[in-house]
Amino acid sequence: MEFSAEQIASLLHGEIEGTASAVVNTLAKIEEAKKGALSFLANPKYEEHIYNTESTICIVNKSFLPSKELPSTLTLIRVDDAYSCFAKLLEMYNNLKKKAPQREEPSFVDKSAQLGESLFLGAFSYIGQFSNIGNNVVIMQNSTIGDNVEIGDNTVIHPNVTIYHDCKIGKNCIIHAGSVIGSDGFGFAPNDQGEFQKVPQIGNVIVEDDVEIGANCAIDRATMGSTIIRKGVKIDNLCQIAHNVDVGTNSAMAAQVGIAGSAKIGERVMIGGQAGISGHLHIANDTKIVAQSGIPSTVKKAETLMGSPGIPLEDFKKSYFGFRKLPFILNKLNELENELKEFRKNQK
Repeated sequence: MEFSAEQIASLLHGEIEGTASAVVNTLAKIEEAKKGALSFLANPKYEEHIYNTESTICIVNKSFLPSKELPSTLTLIRVDDAYSCFAKLLEMYNNLKKKAPQREEPSFVDKSAQLGESLFLGAFSYIGQFSNIGNNVVIMQNSTIGDNVEIGDNTVIHPNVTIYHDCKIGKNCIIHAGSVIGSDGFGFAPNDQGEFQKVPQIGNVIVEDDVEIGANCAIDRATMGSTIIRKGVKIDNLCQIAHNVDVGTNSAMAAQVGIAGSAKIGERVMIGGQAGISGHLHIANDTKIVAQSGIPSTVKKAETLMGSPGIPLEDFKKSYFGFRKLPFILNKLNELENELKEFRKNQK
């Protein structure tokens, strides 16, 4: 599908600098783009590429001032925020590629399940008893939707996703390949013989609207009640969220984050990759947790934390500076001990 600079500028409320009739049919990074591609420049680190790019159209900020001559074949579209505008185009492009309504075979849908309009159901997928699937939902190949599951309108379930019984998925969600929603929480109690006895996990998982869950994540069902992923949360690949966790609105976590049972994560919390959060604690709204940090106790006010256990970022930097000087300090200490021994020897 082709779009002209004039059409793109109209969509983005941008200003054209160059040929309004210039046409593109693909999207590309500015350093890799070829003729017919639409690219963007938002980060000044990549400015050098705009002077030799083969892009036909490039979206730039209105504040961009070229320091050298631009290619004669390049048309600019100036906007207030090049990054967000390009993201908007990517979303539109992605929607154009969305699967057309279809039910591939073989697949299984229980007779008691309710299916909305314009469903795409991939081959070898399963929808269980009394499940309720909204309109314009995409369920890709080899996915399993358990009994009494609810999935809201416009949600996309990628291949090999498993959603256990009684879980609820909101509208406009995306769940990527291999993720498991509603597996049992890690609930075991030792008996008199020291053997672990399983505690039944009878709750569910609630994923609210506009949530995106990456590939190969595990979100455990609650022991009782619900594990809740609230509106607008973004979860990267390979994350583990344990039973009865509550992740607040518009929070985000990078890959390999682990959150232990019953932790309550506030709103707009940002968690770096491989961070670990202990159970039964609260994280204040707007907290930032640096990658590989460990949070063992409640965070009562918003701050940036780093280290294990996590401490305020500036304190961590000071501590790390001292840690780097430890070899020097130890050498000095050894020298002082030797001098002290020599001094004592001479006093005898």
